[in-house]
Amino acid sequence: MSKINKEEILNNYKKIKGRVHSIETFGAVDGPGIRFVLFLQGCYLRCLYCHNPDSWNPQGGTEISAKNILKNILAYKKFYKNGGVTISGGEPLFQHEFLYSLLEALEILGFHTAIDTNGFIDLKYSKKCIDKANMLLLDIKEVDENDCIVLTEHSNQNTLKTLEYAQSINKCVWIRYVCVPGYTLSIDKIHKLGELLNKYSCIQKVQLIPFHQLGSYKYKELQIQYKLENTRVPTNDEMIEAQNILRQYNIPL
Repeated sequence: MSKINKEEILNNYKKIKGRVHSIETFGAVDGPGIRFVLFLQGCYLRCLYCHNPDSWNPQGGTEISAKNILKNILAYKKFYKNGGVTISGGEPLFQHEFLYSLLEALEILGFHTAIDTNGFIDLKYSKKCIDKANMLLLDIKEVDENDCIVLTEHSNQNTLKTLEYAQSINKCVWIRYVCVPGYTLSIDKIHKLGELLNKYSCIQKVQLIPFHQLGSYKYKELQIQYKLENTRVPTNDEMIEAQNILRQYNIPL
């Protein structure tokens, strides 16, 4: 694609703006290969273990045009030959119209795209973006609906509907599951996760993520109660045991 054509494409998106929490130019865990990771602002959920509570407020972050974001991504394009762009948050589908514009432009510019989503946005708003992206990184917060409400203040039904939709269109999905002792990490919980995920051929990888306390200071800065202050991080043995349980269900790790 010539420089002139690129500039024409970018100019089509100069008036389209969204709110951005942060960026990471060399992400190595948010999809295949080395990736540009864009964190959008705004999220409905209030996950007890969230390490970016500063991303919740839809009016927070910085307003940036799609054109400027795309220019930033293009500056690093040579590094993303075997990777691409992952749009995360917050919850990226919270800004679904802005997200779609970015995905549309990135497709034209030849980038592999992934949406890192909790799947809580209704499909009537999210379908268009899911269809446009190359893959989903879908965060399963909890398998049990009641426990999910305790953990996030919301039901998990929309997440499960999102997974069903991804299966119906054969969309590549990576599952992410945060292992929190006393909440999501137990032998019973991991067996239930395996039973659920075993049903879906669209799932190409499952990432078990150990809970950590790295974002706890943000709660103090924002004067938000942090309910997991005394929750320990999982041990290596616990994480290995969880992986071994999922392998019993032929889950790709």
